[in-house]
Amino acid sequence: MFSETQENHREQTSQRQEQHSCTVRQKKSFPLCVYKTHSLWRCRFCSSSPPEDERKPRASMLRHLTSKIKATGPIPVAEYMRESLTNPVTGYYVRGDVLGPQGDFITSPEISQIFGELVGVWCISEWMGAGRPAQLQLVELGPGRGSLAADVLRVFGQLRSVLAEASVSVHLVEVSPALSRVQARRLTGEQSREADGEDEPVYRRGRTTTGGLPVSWYRRLDDVPAGFSVYVAHEFFDALPIHKFQRTEKGWREVMVDIEPDEPERLRFVVAPTPTLASSTLVQADEKRNHVEVCPEGGVIIQQLANRISESGGAALIADYGHDGTKTDTFRGFKGHQLHDVLASPGLADLTADVDFSYLRRMAGEGVACLGPVTQRTFLKNMGIDTRLQVLLRSCSDPATRKQLIQSYDMLTSPSKMGERFHFFSLLSPSRLAEPKRTEGLKMEKKSPAQLPVAGFTELSFS
Repeated sequence: MFSETQENHREQTSQRQEQHSCTVRQKKSFPLCVYKTHSLWRCRFCSSSPPEDERKPRASMLRHLTSKIKATGPIPVAEYMRESLTNPVTGYYVRGDVLGPQGDFITSPEISQIFGELVGVWCISEWMGAGRPAQLQLVELGPGRGSLAADVLRVFGQLRSVLAEASVSVHLVEVSPALSRVQARRLTGEQSREADGEDEPVYRRGRTTTGGLPVSWYRRLDDVPAGFSVYVAHEFFDALPIHKFQRTEKGWREVMVDIEPDEPERLRFVVAPTPTLASSTLVQADEKRNHVEVCPEGGVIIQQLANRISESGGAALIADYGHDGTKTDTFRGFKGHQLHDVLASPGLADLTADVDFSYLRRMAGEGVACLGPVTQRTFLKNMGIDTRLQVLLRSCSDPATRKQLIQSYDMLTSPSKMGERFHFFSLLSPSRLAEPKRTEGLKMEKKSPAQLPVAGFTELSFS
């Protein structure tokens, strides 16, 4: 596939050595005790009580939320999520670097460089499958600490001869100024600067330390320039706000967040007594489940991606915890690498819900082709993770590093760990999967070259 010196590999692995020892964010739902009292659903965790410092939510965020509830009544879960995660003053993702050993969770790119390298191979494979256009924009939604982008760009550098004369640029969609600074240090060193005005579409610019590729930061996908792009979204959609709905004897009702009557500094779940706009419009008429989570913001972004791919070409790769329209209550929180009460410590804990890929597929529409979801284990093995691991092991003589490589591989692919909890989903231009055209003559029929298989979703051949 591609080579790498033992020294370079050792440097990349050592950056993740300490991180891998942390607990990976295992996104299971908490067991809930649900009590029905006067048509209100009250949810409490069956787990032991949280430490004293976690029983008191972040004061400013709690005051903000309770003031809003007192003024307007119970708020949707989506609004609670949005405020807790992305409030520009006290939101969880805005306050600093929340990933890695010192944060609240650790992601696949932080566990092993191989993950990002294979995503990089996928990006180039899809660029080749589209006919090697003159432009290639790498667009990442929610780039975390920049680890995934750094690994992808290292592959771009190693396969520079394949990219040839293509104009390559990097575009990062990031709402957190603090995380954008972390990403900038990782990708550009000191070669980035912030925009002069707060309203500029590009709020930070720089160039990568290797290769000198232009890097731009945006708050919204809408601001990314049009052009052939490969979009990557890793653990992005699971953090977008969801609405929760409960089937009742009177029909679908929305689950809301309210103040605990006897404890004004605690929040609780309630069910709206009458239909809301969301419960009347977001639940499918043929829905069979009794509890449903819908992420309209995710649907809007998928539509944006589909429109961009349809108009300018490209592909999107979405990797996340999720399901294909089968799960019900998956809303949960993480703090200090542990599961955490979703209504405790707003602004100080990560909130997440499994991605409903059947909903994303429906929202993508007919203008693009959708592949997946397939499990992370299937995707990585189809991408050749076993071959890549053997290449690295052969070039590495350090016992500790070899052990780390094997442990990281197991974490990423084992069915009991991340291998079957994580899924990959892709949007492609329909022409990417079209049958090869036949050129007919008077006395002969000539078949055009076959399309390249879609990497990850079909097994690649390394001949």
